[in-house]
Amino acid sequence: MASGPDVRATTISSVSPSEPQGDEAASTRPGPVENTALQMVPRTVKVLLPLPLADAYDYRVPDGMDVVPGHFVVVPLGKRETVGVVWGEGTGEVALEKLRDIAEVLPALPMADALRRFVDWVSAYTLAPPGPVLRMAMSVPSALEAPKTETIYRPAETSGDEALKVTAARRRVLEALRDGPAMAAAELAHLAGVGASVIKTMASVGLLEPVERTMRRSFPRPDGERPGPTLSPEQASAAQALVDKVQANAFSATLLDGVPGAGKTEVYFEAIAAALAAGRQALVLLPEIALTAQWLKRFEDRFGAPPAPWHSGLTGLERRETWRGIAEGRVGVVVGARSALFLPFAKLGLIVVDEEHDGSFKQDEGVCYNARDMAVVRARLVAAPIVLASATPSLESVVNVATGRYTALHLPGRHGGQQLARLTAIDLRREQPSRGRWLSPPVVEAMKQTLAAGEQSLLFLNRRGYAPLTLCRACGHGLECPQCSAWLVEHRFRRTLVCHHCGHTEPPAHACKYCGAVDQFVACGPGVERLAEEALELFPEARLELFTSDSLMNRDEASAAVDRMIAGEIDILIGTQMAAKGHHFPNLTLVAVIDADLGLNGGDLRAAERTFQLLYQVAGRAGREDRPGRALVQTHMPEHPVMQALVSGDRDRFVAAELADRAVAGMPPYGRLASLIVSGPDPAAVDGVCAALARRAPQQQGVTVLGPSTAPLALLRGRHRRRFLLKASRETALQPLLHAWLEQIGLPGSVRLQVDVDPYSFL
Repeated sequence: MASGPDVRATTISSVSPSEPQGDEAASTRPGPVENTALQMVPRTVKVLLPLPLADAYDYRVPDGMDVVPGHFVVVPLGKRETVGVVWGEGTGEVALEKLRDIAEVLPALPMADALRRFVDWVSAYTLAPPGPVLRMAMSVPSALEAPKTETIYRPAETSGDEALKVTAARRRVLEALRDGPAMAAAELAHLAGVGASVIKTMASVGLLEPVERTMRRSFPRPDGERPGPTLSPEQASAAQALVDKVQANAFSATLLDGVPGAGKTEVYFEAIAAALAAGRQALVLLPEIALTAQWLKRFEDRFGAPPAPWHSGLTGLERRETWRGIAEGRVGVVVGARSALFLPFAKLGLIVVDEEHDGSFKQDEGVCYNARDMAVVRARLVAAPIVLASATPSLESVVNVATGRYTALHLPGRHGGQQLARLTAIDLRREQPSRGRWLSPPVVEAMKQTLAAGEQSLLFLNRRGYAPLTLCRACGHGLECPQCSAWLVEHRFRRTLVCHHCGHTEPPAHACKYCGAVDQFVACGPGVERLAEEALELFPEARLELFTSDSLMNRDEASAAVDRMIAGEIDILIGTQMAAKGHHFPNLTLVAVIDADLGLNGGDLRAAERTFQLLYQVAGRAGREDRPGRALVQTHMPEHPVMQALVSGDRDRFVAAELADRAVAGMPPYGRLASLIVSGPDPAAVDGVCAALARRAPQQQGVTVLGPSTAPLALLRGRHRRRFLLKASRETALQPLLHAWLEQIGLPGSVRLQVDVDPYSFL
């Protein structure tokens, strides 16, 4: 988002509140109506469905059905029934006789007003229909059903002939229940050392009383009163400032800016403790699944119990029970990826966005939104503070601090007094690797020294697989994805070719489909697998491991790899951006960035910012304990401002220069951007829609429309793609302008139009 969201800047659709209760209801109840016909008019409500529809639909409320805004209801739609949410009173735009009745009100707790307003806000800001946004807030349909029940047993009131009925086995059962809770038959039988039939017989003769109990998963409650670690004076001051904001029980936005290893996590843990102590819930958003393992351990050490995780690896049962626990207020703290932002918190009192600068918070398909920015909106809607934590804050957050929209807390030094890693740029024009190699002589020598000292190295290359490109020596053609305008990436360890855009896989090729040459393929450029191959050749005795999304397929595997690294079972870690941030490896003293120029190529607006953030973060993994660290950055452009900023350690100077360039160009955060992608299987139909859009493009001062042009990724999943880029001044009301433009265009059934306000990807 260009300068951070402002919940006041976009109109939010209103929803009717619940009917007043008690004295208020008596004072506001209308008097008698003489026309009895009016009294018989059925009530209608709007029901929003989690479908890509333009608006909510009106439905009649059957006599005797109690319905309030937020209720989950079953309604007919065509020849089927679906679940939606009551969004307010009916519009009255459709004749009553044409409306259909609500079929059922589900037993789930109603969706809170703040969450419904949040759905409306996200829809209005992103120009996505409200239905797909609602679907993200209804991600666990099974949680809306009535929870299952089980039979438990407790001692019955004594009867006159009790003594005749109580055998030794039955006495053990009664002893097991003495001064304790009621239990299910299996649990009680096991505890008493009897068969299940004994329990059933005791119930039948009146010694035990069966009771139905709702089955709920219990969640351990993190202890907000549990003492935390001793903080440095800087940490303690920042922590107290956050605690004060939590105790104020009002919206605020704070940027927690600290160098890698400064102890930002311990600082915002104090804010979480304050929220728990006040009986409120906390949400922590993390960008990478790989970050979760260490974070969870630190959290449990601090609070004596784990938080509730929310990610794609949960089972259906875990998702259902966690969703219900959050809605009922039984879950105190949730940690998750961006989707956790749409969970039904009962009393949300704090949001933390860790690594707030990370591009993983941006969703580029479906509903295009930035979870960091939308988290600010949700915090405002529930009147809760939000903390944005990073060692390399986004330029948007920096500007929001400068303009007073956010406050800032700074942690300028590492916790414990450790120094940041010494960073050196290696000019590959002078220090060239050997032919067919990718590690320069200074990096190889540094790795030798690190291994000899019993310390660990991290080789960082943000490129998965063995090689990014495979060419035929005979004709020069490369291996391409059949569904995308992208190269197939060789994954030699898995013996497969993969498209990293659509997921297409195929076995390794032996014959060129263009010239028929056999076994003439050559790998061009390095990926992490090729780097691992080279490292093993140079250091055959070293214990080496890959740390990528391909080698670590889930959270448990990532956690195990982190544990091995901490335990010293790995000498050389080779990783992509998964290894770049958030990890604390005590014995890691050397970081080598193999291709520092990789992210600077192409026309990405944020290329310099992203590259600096990534390299600064990965360099920050080295020397986090008592051993000094060093970072070596291989580059062909040591004179580039990014490399100069890294070597000098002058982050603020780089940020100021980058912001000055953005201001001159009118680019975010000083301007607004919106991306339009038109796609379809038929390029002629796509071009037809693009021509219509171009003819009706906005013509007003401060607005520039670029395009249509072929998207850099011209073919994706079999769909041809064209792109428009709308550039506007900061003062332009972007959403109304886009609405007015797009509503003039009709789309053929095969053509899709995706709008991305504040785009991060320019592919």
